[in-house]
This record gives sequence, structure tokens and C-alpha cells, in this order.
Amino acid sequence: MSNNIVVAIDGYSSCGKSTLAKALAKKLHFIYVDSGAMYRAVTLYFLRNNVDLQNETQVAQVLENIHLNFHSRDYESHITLNDEEVSEEIRLMPVSENVSAVSAIHSVRVEMVKQQQRMGKSKNIVMDGRDIGTVVFPHAQVKLFMTADPKIRAERRYKELLPKNPDISLEDVFENLAHRDYQDTTRKESPLTRADDAIILDNTDLTPDEQLQFALDRIKPFMEKSAQ
Repeated sequence: MSNNIVVAIDGYSSCGKSTLAKALAKKLHFIYVDSGAMYRAVTLYFLRNNVDLQNETQVAQVLENIHLNFHSRDYESHITLNDEEVSEEIRLMPVSENVSAVSAIHSVRVEMVKQQQRMGKSKNIVMDGRDIGTVVFPHAQVKLFMTADPKIRAERRYKELLPKNPDISLEDVFENLAHRDYQDTTRKESPLTRADDAIILDNTDLTPDEQLQFALDRIKPFMEKSAQ
């Protein structure tokens, strides 16, 4: 049994899961694995290649051609899709509008979980997503479930998207998040649910520094035990 620590962060869209995960990885010198980016990269590939999501045979064949890798520069995680840097493109609205549907496909999730579990076998990692503490790493030492007021989440996402999507409206973002929440919580494959042993982190009124400290306080005991 290895002494490596896995921190699993789940929660709704635009709750700052990635922001917290990156901050923790930097602070603790852990590896940050962006599971959401992996599903977004698969979605981008599907869109580019006009993959029919209802065609299970086609989806399975295409998955064999998808190779994802993470590269860390200055504690920032960058993802490549078949050796092409796609970190920015996967954040645009066409991918955002389709990623939940792609994520719900059984064969996609099986392939991504295999890759994610491989990453967590021998290193201290922080991973965020929607089923990390329930499916990918059910035995993770630390599980956090993040949530926030829907209006606050929409405002955060809107500010993030606006520079590269000047025509987008706050209403569009709010509707997109509401739709994704519905898809994520009701899908058949690994729906978004809080693990029984996950700690709820509602950051509606928390600053990034406050939520970072909240998480660090929960991880500290396991760090001390691992160091013994």
C-alpha cells in the first residue's frame, strides 16, 4: 500500500474546483490532474470529427485514437490532444455546450477513468471533477464537494468567458450552467453526487484564500501521517 495522498474535489460547474485544485497542488507540490479538461478534450475531438454520440461503435473506435497528456509549466496544467495544445480551445462555448453529453457516454467515462486512476497510483495528486470521490478514487484520503449560489456561479463564469466571447450574455451563461447541472445530476453514468464521506465546501461568500485554507486544514492530518 503506497503512502501517496489523493485529494478528490467534486462539485457543480463554475464553483472554482479547478482554481482550488491548482492552488492546492502548488502549495503542497502535488500533481494537478484536470479531469474536466480531459472530457473537454474528448468533446473537442468529437466535434472536429463529427462523431455521432448515438453511434456506440463509432464512439468506441474514435476513443482508440485519442491520446491525452498533461504538461505542467509554472504549476499550470496544460493538456494536449494527440500532441496538440488545446488548453484554451476546450474552454470555448461549443465545447461547454456539448461536454455534459459526451461525459455521459459509458465508453468515454471508462476510458477516462482508466487514465485517471493510472495517474494516481504512485504520486500525490489533486483531481477535480464530478465523480472523483465516488467513482475514480472512492478511497481518496480527502474528499471535498464544492457548491455555491447559482447566480454567483454564473457571474464568475461570465467574467471568465467575456474576454474571448464578447457577444455572450449573463443570461446565456446562467442557462448553460442550469442545463449542465440538470444533465450532470440526472445522467445514468456516474451522476454528480456527494460521496458520503465528502466535506461540503460552500464558497459563495469565501475568498480564494479562505477556501484554500479550509482545504489545507483538512489535508494537513494526512500529510503529517504520511510523513511519519
